[in-house]
Amino acid sequence: MKMFLIIYCEAADEDVIAALKEAGIHGYTKMVEARGEGTETEPKLGTHCWPGKNNVLLMAVADEEVSRINERIRRLQEEHPRAGVRSFRLPMEENV
Repeated sequence: MKMFLIIYCEAADEDVIAALKEAGIHGYTKMVEARGEGTETEPKLGTHCWPGKNNVLLMAVADEEVSRINERIRRLQEEHPRAGVRSFRLPMEENV
């Protein structure tokens, strides 16, 4: 299994969730109002000077689903270049 960590602008939330459901993902954990700075978009700090916030998704994905999810995330990045969609894949082992 793999753990996907996806970070994106909160304004794109509906599109990101819809795209992942379209790709067959129905289980995820979402953290809202994440703040930070990246390298390709403006800072999202939730302040007057740097408005906006991010959402973070964590998804446990079976190995055979990884390529399909990667492809859908690539399409999301193309469709929403200003949403700052970033995706990271980590190895995962179920503990209990």
